[in-house]
Amino acid sequence: MELAPSRWGRTANSCLGALPAAGSIFYAAQTTAVIPRLSACLVLSVSVIIAVRGYRLSVTCENAELTVRGYLRTRTIPRSSISEITDLPAVRWTDPKGNRHWSPMWVLQRGSGEIAGITASKERQIAALRNWLQPRKRRSARRSR
Repeated sequence: MELAPSRWGRTANSCLGALPAAGSIFYAAQTTAVIPRLSACLVLSVSVIIAVRGYRLSVTCENAELTVRGYLRTRTIPRSSISEITDLPAVRWTDPKGNRHWSPMWVLQRGSGEIAGITASKERQIAALRNWLQPRKRRSARRSR
């Protein structure tokens, strides 16, 4: 199961990097000094990465693991290590060494100015994720009722 926004949502997520990228291109074109141009190229590089990764934001649930694609990092978490899905939403989990971690799911973040339909869709996706996390025995018992 893959939890991801619509094409419009993906485009909006990529704007977080695309707009600064466009600004850095205009700035680099108008300046003549070396240091400002190098700075603009650095901003352009980071912005392009954020734009591409913003478009690809998602949460993928497979049988044994959860993959969270964020703006800067992708994390794969074993299903057995996950302790809960928080209301933020984020994944609380424990690594094999016993260290506790917290990984936000940016793709499912709800915004205050968001359209009601988008918020409802994200709520359904979070509920589906929590349902996926439940042990299979409890899910199959619930279906048989």
